[in-house]
Amino acid sequence: MRTDILRKTALTVAGLAATAGGVAGPAIAAHAAGTTRPAAVQADRKPAGERELKVDYEAQPNFYYCGPAAARNALSVQGKNIDVDTMAKHMRTTEDGTDSINDITPVLNRETGRDAYHSTEIRSSRADDKQTDTLRADIVRAIDDGRAVVANIAGTTTDTDGGTHSFEGGHYISVTGYHDDGRTVTIADSANPDTASYRITVDNLGDWIASRGYAS
Repeated sequence: MRTDILRKTALTVAGLAATAGGVAGPAIAAHAAGTTRPAAVQADRKPAGERELKVDYEAQPNFYYCGPAAARNALSVQGKNIDVDTMAKHMRTTEDGTDSINDITPVLNRETGRDAYHSTEIRSSRADDKQTDTLRADIVRAIDDGRAVVANIAGTTTDTDGGTHSFEGGHYISVTGYHDDGRTVTIADSANPDTASYRITVDNLGDWIASRGYAS
């Protein structure tokens, strides 16, 4: 299995979940057909270095659409509703997944109408302190700008409630909020509506992204 940024990122079958169901977690709203989407960005500003962006969540329709779905959920915080099939076409997504974050960043910029996103790679097998600090700063900066971050992850991590999230074959997620000045972040995960939103430390997120990359 390749371990660089261009490694294939299809979800394992075990990571696939039904697209219907309830939504749990902060700042996530379930998406239903025919629902009127918000016209403007909705955000919850809190003291002590916290901010949440409001996500109009939608689960991915199949096991290999995590890239388009993560980008779609990320763009929903700006009131945008882009069809995942259209996004998959622009990202050249196949049943093997979406090759890398570098296929997603241009689509995010295209849909936002400005060159706001850039790709950052973490080439090592684990994120060092400098890489983690950069990730933290990039997340805070993007979310303060009203933009969610999209990350390409692989492996297993543990959230702040002790829950385990495992995507050994690779996955894409959105980062939609931060807390404690960015030391903890909120994840919007398209794989399973039952765990649509959870929080992890930025240290765990950095190691989850390691050998891949993120768009911020």
